Amino acid sequence: MGRPLRVAVASGKGGTGKTTVATSLATTLASDGCAVCYVDADVEAPNGHLFLKPDIHTERRVRLPVPEVDTDRCKGHGKCAELCEYGAIVAVGGRAVVLPDLCHGCGGCALVCPEKAIRERPREIGTVSEGKAGAIDFVGGRLDIGQPLAPPVIAVARRRATKGRIQIVDAPPGTSCPAVSAVGDVDAALLVTEPTPFGLHDLQLAVEMVRLLEVPFAVAVNRAEADADNVRSWCRDQGIDILAELPDDRRVAEACARGQITVEALPEYAPAYRKLWTRIEGLAA
Repeated sequence: MGRPLRVAVASGKGGTGKTTVATSLATTLASDGCAVCYVDADVEAPNGHLFLKPDIHTERRVRLPVPEVDTDRCKGHGKCAELCEYGAIVAVGGRAVVLPDLCHGCGGCALVCPEKAIRERPREIGTVSEGKAGAIDFVGGRLDIGQPLAPPVIAVARRRATKGRIQIVDAPPGTSCPAVSAVGDVDAALLVTEPTPFGLHDLQLAVEMVRLLEVPFAVAVNRAEADADNVRSWCRDQGIDILAELPDDRRVAEACARGQITVEALPEYAPAYRKLWTRIEGLAA
Protein backbone atom coordinates (compact mmCIF):
# COMPACT_ATOMS: atom_id res chain seq x y z
CA MET A 1 0.00 0.00 0.00
CA GLY A 2 3.04 2.27 0.35
CA ARG A 3 2.22 3.62 3.82
CA PRO A 4 1.45 2.16 7.24
CA LEU A 5 -2.08 0.90 7.71
CA ARG A 6 -4.86 2.80 9.46
CA VAL A 7 -7.04 0.25 11.20
CA ALA A 8 -10.21 1.00 13.14
CA VAL A 9 -11.18 -1.33 15.97
CA ALA A 10 -14.94 -0.88 16.18
CA SER A 11 -18.04 -2.54 17.61
CA GLY A 12 -21.77 -2.37 17.25
CA LYS A 13 -22.21 -1.98 20.99
CA GLY A 14 -20.23 -1.08 24.07
CA GLY A 15 -18.71 -3.66 26.37
CA THR A 16 -17.44 -6.10 23.74
CA GLY A 17 -13.77 -5.62 24.63
CA LYS A 18 -12.93 -3.25 21.80
CA THR A 19 -10.38 -1.26 23.81
CA THR A 20 -8.89 -4.48 25.20
CA VAL A 21 -8.25 -5.62 21.64
CA ALA A 22 -7.04 -2.22 20.39
CA THR A 23 -4.53 -1.68 23.19
CA SER A 24 -3.26 -5.25 22.92
CA LEU A 25 -2.78 -4.89 19.16
CA ALA A 26 -0.89 -1.61 19.58
CA THR A 27 1.27 -3.02 22.37
CA THR A 28 2.11 -6.21 20.47
CA LEU A 29 3.08 -4.29 17.34
CA ALA A 30 5.25 -1.88 19.34
CA SER A 31 6.99 -4.74 21.15
CA ASP A 32 7.82 -6.22 17.74
CA GLY A 33 9.52 -2.98 16.72
CA CYS A 34 6.72 -1.46 14.64
CA ALA A 35 6.07 2.29 14.76
CA VAL A 36 2.55 2.61 16.18
CA CYS A 37 0.14 5.42 16.99
CA TYR A 38 -2.90 4.60 19.11
CA VAL A 39 -5.81 6.99 18.56
CA ASP A 40 -8.60 6.98 21.14
CA ALA A 41 -11.52 8.21 19.05
CA ASP A 42 -14.16 7.10 21.56
CA VAL A 43 -14.31 10.71 22.72
CA GLU A 44 -17.54 10.44 24.73
CA ALA A 45 -16.10 7.70 26.95
CA PRO A 46 -12.33 7.50 26.36
CA ASN A 47 -10.52 4.85 28.38
CA GLY A 48 -7.47 3.82 26.35
CA HIS A 49 -5.32 6.03 28.61
CA LEU A 50 -6.30 3.92 31.62
CA PHE A 51 -4.44 0.97 30.06
CA LEU A 52 -1.63 2.61 28.09
CA LYS A 53 -0.93 5.22 30.80
CA PRO A 54 0.70 7.73 28.43
CA ASP A 55 2.81 10.69 29.45
CA ILE A 56 0.88 13.61 27.93
CA HIS A 57 2.99 16.40 26.50
CA THR A 58 0.40 18.43 24.55
CA GLU A 59 -3.27 19.26 25.03
CA ARG A 60 -5.27 21.15 22.40
CA ARG A 61 -8.70 22.59 22.90
CA VAL A 62 -11.12 21.82 20.06
CA ARG A 63 -13.26 24.74 18.96
CA LEU A 64 -16.33 24.77 16.76
CA PRO A 65 -17.31 27.97 14.90
CA VAL A 66 -20.87 28.87 15.91
CA PRO A 67 -22.88 31.65 14.23
CA GLU A 68 -23.76 34.85 16.01
CA VAL A 69 -26.48 37.08 14.53
CA ASP A 70 -26.23 40.87 14.37
CA THR A 71 -29.89 41.65 15.09
CA ASP A 72 -29.53 45.23 13.81
CA ARG A 73 -28.55 44.00 10.36
CA CYS A 74 -30.68 40.85 10.12
CA LYS A 75 -33.79 41.30 7.94
CA GLY A 76 -35.23 37.85 8.54
CA HIS A 77 -35.00 36.58 4.96
CA GLY A 78 -34.57 33.05 6.31
CA LYS A 79 -31.97 31.95 3.77
CA CYS A 80 -29.77 30.75 6.62
CA ALA A 81 -32.59 28.62 8.05
CA GLU A 82 -33.35 27.15 4.64
CA LEU A 83 -29.72 26.11 4.24
CA CYS A 84 -29.19 24.53 7.66
CA GLU A 85 -29.96 20.79 7.60
CA TYR A 86 -29.68 20.52 11.37
CA GLY A 87 -32.16 23.21 12.40
CA ALA A 88 -29.41 25.11 14.21
CA ILE A 89 -30.63 28.48 12.93
CA VAL A 90 -34.28 29.40 12.47
CA ALA A 91 -36.21 32.48 11.37
CA VAL A 92 -38.55 33.62 14.16
CA GLY A 93 -40.43 36.90 14.20
CA GLY A 94 -38.47 38.31 11.31
CA ARG A 95 -35.09 37.54 12.89
CA ALA A 96 -32.62 34.65 12.77
CA VAL A 97 -32.21 32.74 16.03
CA VAL A 98 -29.28 30.41 16.66
CA LEU A 99 -29.57 27.09 18.54
CA PRO A 100 -25.85 26.53 19.21
CA ASP A 101 -26.09 22.95 20.47
CA LEU A 102 -27.38 21.87 17.05
CA CYS A 103 -24.72 23.70 15.04
CA HIS A 104 -22.16 21.60 13.16
CA GLY A 105 -19.96 24.58 12.31
CA CYS A 106 -20.17 24.39 8.52
CA GLY A 107 -20.26 28.18 8.06
CA GLY A 108 -22.89 28.04 5.34
CA CYS A 109 -25.33 30.37 7.08
CA ALA A 110 -22.79 33.21 7.10
CA LEU A 111 -22.09 32.68 3.41
CA VAL A 112 -25.73 32.88 2.27
CA CYS A 113 -26.83 35.80 4.45
CA PRO A 114 -27.48 38.73 2.04
CA GLU A 115 -27.02 41.32 4.81
CA LYS A 116 -23.82 39.73 6.13
CA ALA A 117 -25.50 39.75 9.52
CA ILE A 118 -23.92 36.49 10.68
CA ARG A 119 -20.40 36.06 11.99
CA GLU A 120 -18.83 33.07 13.68
CA ARG A 121 -17.57 32.77 17.22
CA PRO A 122 -15.48 29.82 18.43
CA ARG A 123 -17.08 27.55 21.03
CA GLU A 124 -14.90 25.07 22.92
CA ILE A 125 -16.27 21.54 22.81
CA GLY A 126 -13.44 19.21 23.78
CA THR A 127 -9.74 18.41 24.13
CA VAL A 128 -7.25 16.34 22.17
CA SER A 129 -4.23 15.09 24.13
CA GLU A 130 -0.96 13.82 22.68
CA GLY A 131 1.74 11.85 24.42
CA LYS A 132 3.86 8.73 24.58
CA ALA A 133 3.13 5.34 26.11
CA GLY A 134 6.54 3.71 25.90
CA ALA A 135 7.21 3.31 22.18
CA ILE A 136 3.58 4.00 21.27
CA ASP A 137 2.47 7.47 20.19
CA PHE A 138 -0.81 8.29 21.92
CA VAL A 139 -3.57 10.62 20.73
CA GLY A 140 -6.79 10.82 22.72
CA GLY A 141 -9.93 12.91 22.23
CA ARG A 142 -12.29 13.90 25.01
CA LEU A 143 -15.65 15.62 24.50
CA ASP A 144 -16.56 18.19 27.13
CA ILE A 145 -19.40 17.23 29.46
CA GLY A 146 -22.71 18.46 28.10
CA GLN A 147 -21.47 18.95 24.54
CA PRO A 148 -23.50 17.02 21.94
CA LEU A 149 -21.13 16.90 18.95
CA ALA A 150 -18.40 14.26 19.02
CA PRO A 151 -17.38 14.20 15.31
CA PRO A 152 -15.37 17.49 15.34
CA VAL A 153 -13.29 16.22 18.27
CA ILE A 154 -12.79 12.87 16.53
CA ALA A 155 -11.71 14.68 13.36
CA VAL A 156 -9.01 16.63 15.22
CA ALA A 157 -7.78 13.49 16.98
CA ARG A 158 -7.56 11.67 13.65
CA ARG A 159 -5.63 14.57 12.10
CA ARG A 160 -3.16 14.62 14.99
CA ALA A 161 -2.28 10.94 14.55
CA THR A 162 1.41 10.56 13.79
CA LYS A 163 2.15 10.20 10.12
CA GLY A 164 4.35 7.32 9.07
CA ARG A 165 3.13 5.03 11.84
CA ILE A 166 0.58 2.26 11.96
CA GLN A 167 -2.60 3.83 13.31
CA ILE A 168 -4.81 1.81 15.63
CA VAL A 169 -8.04 3.81 15.91
CA ASP A 170 -10.18 2.86 18.91
CA ALA A 171 -13.57 3.84 17.47
CA PRO A 172 -16.76 4.73 19.36
CA PRO A 173 -19.27 1.91 19.71
CA GLY A 174 -22.45 1.89 17.64
CA THR A 175 -23.22 3.08 14.14
CA SER A 176 -24.10 6.76 14.54
CA CYS A 177 -22.15 9.83 13.41
CA PRO A 178 -19.22 9.40 15.86
CA ALA A 179 -18.56 5.84 14.67
CA VAL A 180 -18.78 6.90 11.02
CA SER A 181 -16.30 9.73 11.69
CA ALA A 182 -13.79 7.29 13.16
CA VAL A 183 -14.20 4.49 10.62
CA GLY A 184 -15.00 6.31 7.38
CA ASP A 185 -11.57 6.55 5.74
CA VAL A 186 -9.49 3.80 7.34
CA ASP A 187 -7.79 1.02 5.40
CA ALA A 188 -9.57 -1.74 7.33
CA ALA A 189 -12.00 -2.19 10.21
CA LEU A 190 -11.97 -4.94 12.79
CA LEU A 191 -15.45 -5.40 14.29
CA VAL A 192 -15.22 -6.80 17.81
CA THR A 193 -18.30 -8.67 18.96
CA GLU A 194 -19.41 -11.07 21.67
CA PRO A 195 -21.47 -14.27 21.31
CA THR A 196 -24.70 -12.95 22.81
CA PRO A 197 -28.03 -12.10 21.14
CA PHE A 198 -27.35 -8.38 21.67
CA GLY A 199 -23.79 -8.78 20.42
CA LEU A 200 -24.94 -10.44 17.19
CA HIS A 201 -27.74 -7.93 16.63
CA ASP A 202 -25.42 -4.95 16.97
CA LEU A 203 -22.72 -6.66 14.91
CA GLN A 204 -25.26 -6.86 12.09
CA LEU A 205 -25.80 -3.09 12.34
CA ALA A 206 -22.04 -2.45 12.36
CA VAL A 207 -21.62 -4.62 9.26
CA GLU A 208 -24.26 -2.55 7.46
CA MET A 209 -22.33 0.60 8.38
CA VAL A 210 -18.92 -0.53 7.12
CA ARG A 211 -20.45 -1.95 3.94
CA LEU A 212 -22.05 1.42 3.21
CA LEU A 213 -18.70 3.10 3.89
CA GLU A 214 -17.00 0.58 1.58
CA VAL A 215 -14.32 -0.17 4.17
CA PRO A 216 -12.73 -3.64 4.12
CA PHE A 217 -13.66 -5.40 7.35
CA ALA A 218 -13.67 -8.62 9.29
CA VAL A 219 -14.75 -9.80 12.75
CA ALA A 220 -13.06 -10.75 16.00
CA VAL A 221 -15.18 -12.66 18.51
CA ASN A 222 -14.28 -11.83 22.10
CA ARG A 223 -15.13 -14.06 25.05
CA ALA A 224 -15.74 -16.85 22.55
CA GLU A 225 -16.55 -20.38 23.63
CA ALA A 226 -18.80 -23.07 22.17
CA ASP A 227 -21.78 -20.72 22.47
CA ALA A 228 -20.28 -18.50 19.76
CA ASP A 229 -22.07 -20.60 17.13
CA ASN A 230 -24.64 -17.84 16.56
CA VAL A 231 -21.94 -15.42 15.41
CA ARG A 232 -20.02 -18.09 13.50
CA SER A 233 -23.03 -19.25 11.51
CA TRP A 234 -24.22 -15.73 10.69
CA CYS A 235 -20.76 -14.65 9.53
CA ARG A 236 -20.44 -17.80 7.45
CA ASP A 237 -23.79 -17.10 5.79
CA GLN A 238 -22.72 -13.51 5.08
CA GLY A 239 -19.30 -14.46 3.76
CA ILE A 240 -17.58 -12.52 6.55
CA ASP A 241 -14.20 -13.66 7.83
CA ILE A 242 -13.67 -14.18 11.55
CA LEU A 243 -10.00 -13.32 12.06
CA ALA A 244 -9.77 -14.26 15.73
CA GLU A 245 -11.71 -15.91 18.52
CA LEU A 246 -10.47 -14.75 21.91
CA PRO A 247 -11.47 -17.07 24.77
CA ASP A 248 -13.69 -16.24 27.71
CA ASP A 249 -10.79 -16.02 30.16
CA ARG A 250 -11.43 -14.69 33.65
CA ARG A 251 -7.79 -13.66 33.88
CA VAL A 252 -8.30 -11.18 31.02
CA ALA A 253 -11.23 -9.59 32.87
CA GLU A 254 -9.16 -9.38 36.05
CA ALA A 255 -6.29 -7.73 34.17
CA CYS A 256 -8.70 -5.20 32.65
CA ALA A 257 -10.12 -4.44 36.09
CA ARG A 258 -6.58 -3.66 37.24
CA GLY A 259 -6.00 -1.40 34.22
CA GLN A 260 -3.52 -3.81 32.62
CA ILE A 261 -3.09 -4.54 28.93
CA THR A 262 -3.88 -8.17 28.19
CA VAL A 263 -0.64 -9.03 26.39
CA GLU A 264 1.43 -7.51 29.19
CA ALA A 265 -0.47 -9.21 32.00
CA LEU A 266 -0.74 -12.47 30.05
CA PRO A 267 2.18 -12.70 27.57
CA GLU A 268 0.85 -16.00 26.22
CA TYR A 269 -1.79 -13.96 24.35
CA ALA A 270 0.81 -12.10 22.26
CA PRO A 271 1.04 -14.79 19.53
CA ALA A 272 -2.73 -14.60 19.01
CA TYR A 273 -2.49 -10.84 18.46
CA ARG A 274 0.46 -11.24 16.10
CA LYS A 275 -1.57 -13.69 14.08
CA LEU A 276 -4.55 -11.33 14.16
CA TRP A 277 -2.43 -8.47 12.80
CA THR A 278 -1.10 -10.62 9.97
CA ARG A 279 -4.68 -11.40 8.99
CA ILE A 280 -5.65 -7.73 9.17
CA GLU A 281 -2.79 -6.89 6.82
CA GLY A 282 -4.17 -9.46 4.39
CA LEU A 283 -7.63 -7.94 4.71
CA ALA A 284 -6.35 -4.47 3.76
CA ALA A 285 -4.11 -5.66 0.92
